[in-house]
Amino acid sequence: MRTSRLLTAAVCTAALAATVTGCAGAKQPGAGSAAYTVTPNSPAAKGPLPSFTWSLYAEPYTLDYAQAFDYPPNTVLANVCEQLLRVTPDLKIEPGLAVKWENPDPLVWVYTLRSGVKFHDGSTMTADDVVASLKRQMDPATGSPWGSAFKNVKTIEKTGPLQVTLRLTKPDVLLNELMAASPGTIESAAFLAKAGKEYGVPGGKVNCTGPYALDTWQQGESITLRKYAGYWDKKLTAKTDTVRFTFVEDPSARTNTFLSGTADGGYMVPSSSLAQLRASSKGKVYFGPNTAAADLAVLDFKGTLGDLKVRQALSMALDRKNIIKAAAGGIGIPAKAPTARGAWSLTPERTEGYFKDLPEPVYDVAGAKELVDQAGATGKKVTLVTSTLAPEISVVANAVQAAGRQIGLDVQLKSVSPEAYSSIFVDPNARKGLDLVITNGYDNTPDPLEFYQYLRTGDFANYGNWSDPVYDAAFDRANAAADPGARSDLTAELQRIAVRELPVIPVYEAPYTVFLGNRITGAPTGISQLYYPWAATIGASS
Repeated sequence: MRTSRLLTAAVCTAALAATVTGCAGAKQPGAGSAAYTVTPNSPAAKGPLPSFTWSLYAEPYTLDYAQAFDYPPNTVLANVCEQLLRVTPDLKIEPGLAVKWENPDPLVWVYTLRSGVKFHDGSTMTADDVVASLKRQMDPATGSPWGSAFKNVKTIEKTGPLQVTLRLTKPDVLLNELMAASPGTIESAAFLAKAGKEYGVPGGKVNCTGPYALDTWQQGESITLRKYAGYWDKKLTAKTDTVRFTFVEDPSARTNTFLSGTADGGYMVPSSSLAQLRASSKGKVYFGPNTAAADLAVLDFKGTLGDLKVRQALSMALDRKNIIKAAAGGIGIPAKAPTARGAWSLTPERTEGYFKDLPEPVYDVAGAKELVDQAGATGKKVTLVTSTLAPEISVVANAVQAAGRQIGLDVQLKSVSPEAYSSIFVDPNARKGLDLVITNGYDNTPDPLEFYQYLRTGDFANYGNWSDPVYDAAFDRANAAADPGARSDLTAELQRIAVRELPVIPVYEAPYTVFLGNRITGAPTGISQLYYPWAATIGASS
């Protein structure tokens, strides 16, 4: 999921702002559109506000931290709940609810907790709350998509009033980094016990430690947060008293909320409206650091795409430059790997070297058709799921269907509702009968190893159940490497395997986007907003 003052603007341009500090202010060329600038923050707020309204492209399906596995729920929860560690707007990891963390032994992680932190009900956070919150992620009854992050955890114990110790069965550096994302979220143990099944559902409550508390959730209409006066981090004291989230799934209607002022802002601007919003006098579009790439994830390795030659052929048939123009408003670059360059911020000075070693995406329809013939796959069916969830999904789906048919594959599109599309990523039953899904796979942490854990045998997010023992062994070596440089080099090995075997077909990279209406400013611009209390920094623009 970042930063080197050693990178030149030329390298930044090639890497699509793979680092933040080195690239801030560097102009990025779009594929057929005006240049853009990638920066981690919008201009600072100049004063407080009584309220602002924020647009989400879909209603959160939960506000339970253990179930939050997508943009809408995490965008809200980032301001309400906090983690042991914190990802900053420039994609670094810093102390959060833990003031320090130690790794005295490869099989031990020790967290010293911040004293005097209050939950929204006024109770004080203790080690007992941390133990309960983390153990809940591991409990099969919770059904958390984050459960696999704890697969190497043997015990979670309170080892002092403000100290928690995790003991492992094998070294796991990534587990510690994920304490800055949903796996490291802390909730009141007493509140969890009291809320039971009503926790985090519409009409229910949560009781965390962030700068905002959940006020109301009117299902189908809005979620409202209120400023929490007892928040511990004074430098992130909320500048706005009330934040109201609204849900608008239709991209054109959502764009109109920005232009009319019905919504003051929103992340993940509809790509089909980028040019219109950039030209508007009603506000400004900002481009931020991103760890995500648009990919095609294979869902069935027993079907047509189980043959590597067919996967290679489909990749070769994709006209990525035209896909970027149509799906991303011309803002982006063809992807060489399933992870974005922006995901490589642990050792950003090495990023360009890693990506230079990878083959360039080849657009060769004739060569792709020959591979399909060699595989004996001419006329075979490939089912690609599509949805109205986001305009780029249908654009990419149509492009893949056209490309597949050009090379002899019978690519069929199956359209599903936005809710059903989201279910594909959390419910194995929702994947039955499907071969491909368009993903916007992102890292929650500043370490590309996070993405590559999802391709391990048996991982929750290994949607197609791809398995490669060589890959699994390489992952374990990387995850045991405490030194960031060594871990980065080992992760590059995983990347090479993934590019060679194509369990995920890379399509394109694009920066993160946020629209801010004229009356507000101060928002972080990048993907850190999923875990950083971004709403707290928003205030009046004048």
